[in-house]
Amino acid sequence: MSTLSPAAATRDVLEPDTECAFCKEISEAGKNSKPPKLSRRGAILLGVSGAVFAGVSALLVPFVIPGIRKFALPYIPASSAQINNVMKALAGRSGSLIDIGSGDGRITLAAAQKGFRAYGVELNRWLILYSRWSAWRQGLHQQASFFRQDLWKTNLSCYNNVVIFGVESMMEPLEKKLQAEMPSGTRIVACRFPLPSWQPVLTLGEGVDTVWLYAVPESLAGNRSSLSSR
Repeated sequence: MSTLSPAAATRDVLEPDTECAFCKEISEAGKNSKPPKLSRRGAILLGVSGAVFAGVSALLVPFVIPGIRKFALPYIPASSAQINNVMKALAGRSGSLIDIGSGDGRITLAAAQKGFRAYGVELNRWLILYSRWSAWRQGLHQQASFFRQDLWKTNLSCYNNVVIFGVESMMEPLEKKLQAEMPSGTRIVACRFPLPSWQPVLTLGEGVDTVWLYAVPESLAGNRSSLSSR
């Protein structure tokens, strides 16, 4: 039979009591502890962070919401190459121009600089305000105007130049609207997505910077005249 030394026996007896006393000490410390207080500096930083997040959200939401409509015109700024291609496609043209889905007004203002009486149509009120401010800042507020208006309720027949900056899903119904309203000789420039049925007279650029130029033929005007006379 093995026997324990007095030291080992003492350790075996004391360890459970010592462990329980330690647990009690931790438990009591937990009960008496208080949550750390937020310093004045920490409170200020927390408040500033919350305000920044709320401000960024308020700015982004109006830009994102238009993208969830049936025919979305989300805010995608035109590139410099795309603007140059649009102006090249309209070289030698003049008169009135409407920019459908004008966004921040870049194409509309570029057309105004080229001598067009330019109009931008956009649903996002914040982009309209920004576009008007840009026109004023560039001294083009007499040549460029911006309206918050639904494209499908806009009469396009009074414009002889049209720029379309839309998405693929809207091109087919927009083609029907153009065919029903535009007079012969009107020039239409489609950006990023072509009209599904019409044949372009000119194509410029490549990739997302591609633009297609269309000329409304006499046959369409003739068809509208015959229908209206019935």
